[in-house]
Amino acid sequence: MTHVDYDELGLFHENAEEFGLPWDGPPVVRRASVTVGPDRSLSALVWGAGEPELVLLHGGAQNAHTWDTVAMALDRPLVAIDLPGHGHSDGGAGPTMSVADNADDVATAVRALAPDARAIVGMSLGGITALALASRHPELVRRLILVDITPGVDAVKGGAVMAFVAGPPSFASFDDILARTVEHNPTRSVSSLRRGILHNAVQQDDGSWVWRYARFRQVTGNTHPDFADQWESVSSLAVPVLLVRGMATGSVVDDADEAELLRRQPDAQVARVDGAGHSVQGDQPVVLARLIDEFAP
Repeated sequence: MTHVDYDELGLFHENAEEFGLPWDGPPVVRRASVTVGPDRSLSALVWGAGEPELVLLHGGAQNAHTWDTVAMALDRPLVAIDLPGHGHSDGGAGPTMSVADNADDVATAVRALAPDARAIVGMSLGGITALALASRHPELVRRLILVDITPGVDAVKGGAVMAFVAGPPSFASFDDILARTVEHNPTRSVSSLRRGILHNAVQQDDGSWVWRYARFRQVTGNTHPDFADQWESVSSLAVPVLLVRGMATGSVVDDADEAELLRRQPDAQVARVDGAGHSVQGDQPVVLARLIDEFAP
């Protein structure tokens, strides 16, 4: 058995090198945990020493580390939360995934860690969760940035993502889990995917590897959830909104989705990012950081 060393907070220099960010030593980052229910807590990465200005919510089958390069490029105090059933967070409140329950859990974490955040940034499932957060806990959402997501996502648009999530439950070796990840992410560098796996998978005692989002897989049944009811949350938004669209293959937002969002929120802004698919934070993190900075200074 080959053991793979992993230092959760020891890989940031790779992010900086890959994307040309200045490096004068490790950033200030710590793990925090917030109790959200009986025997349940959400985990988060708290960046910087100041009062957090932003809250970042990752997509399904991801975790808070998906934002590492964005956070480094922003160089602002912020919080990146592991959603229920992802990363280091416990599972959700019920036996099935509920966007409302997720939003309530996130609200508890935001109140504890970033109550005065200037903006909530949500990618994919994190964006749908942010919409529900704005509807159920509007006092916590002052600006909203949706990263390659609208309630118009469905099983067809999200098919490639779900195909990856629905893959094998375990892998015999790190090389095996890396090979599958590279196959499904042809536009990403191998080094960035290797980093992502170390953050998002766990090596077992027998040397095999399993994803940290196993609980998310269990509650979705590997089928794409229906988020169409969240269009009403879009209609009820009373804060500035920015939709960031990836324009390369893999995006789950099409022109009809953009038009529907603008119909419901005529003052919303839209930024189209070339060279980015669904994972804008992975494909073009520096561009995304600039967009966030400009929208939520």
